[in-house]
Amino acid sequence: MEMLRRSSVFAAEVFDRSPTDKELVSQAKALCRDYIHSRLHRAGVGWSKAEQGGAAAGGKLAEVSAVVQWLGDELEYLRPNVYRNVARQLNISVAIEGVVSDAFMAIAADIFSTGVTWGKVVSLYAVAGALAVDCVRHGHPAMVHTIVDCMGEFVRKSLTPWLKKRGGWADITKCVVNTSPPFYSHWLVSAVFAFGHYLKAVVLYLLREK
Repeated sequence: MEMLRRSSVFAAEVFDRSPTDKELVSQAKALCRDYIHSRLHRAGVGWSKAEQGGAAAGGKLAEVSAVVQWLGDELEYLRPNVYRNVARQLNISVAIEGVVSDAFMAIAADIFSTGVTWGKVVSLYAVAGALAVDCVRHGHPAMVHTIVDCMGEFVRKSLTPWLKKRGGWADITKCVVNTSPPFYSHWLVSAVFAFGHYLKAVVLYLLREK
């Protein structure tokens, strides 16, 4: 997956100043690629060298990526069945690009229908990772590009103002720097609400007119 390397270095170089919308989207996609790579590796899904893309670049972006993955692990540990077999839960075919992109965007829109939190952001990355695993397992690794592009598009349309107010993606590292009980409790509450929105989104997607 050579295309997955395109913006990682660029994304890593802009953490030291106020990011533009374009840079925030580029970083979101780089983080998504990293998250998907991690989940594919953990699922034991093998890729050829030609299919594999590069991991996110070093520096601050690598730190942010590690935090997103760690928080994703927390979500998946709390609700292991929620982030598995996403395609089956949605009753979709991962062979059709339009179906995959429509499903992802519908889930994303509903997760954030009542506002934005880091818990919801990480939940969306967990959905992306799980859906990518389904796509690769069913013989459609090219759909990983579709999922990454959808993440970028959703961030561009819906999350850039929120990210800018927090100074960019690096703000998520505060989720692990601050380990006080009240802060961790806030993270868990945010995560629980993210689970509820995700499950609601699945139901709404299944009930919508085809």
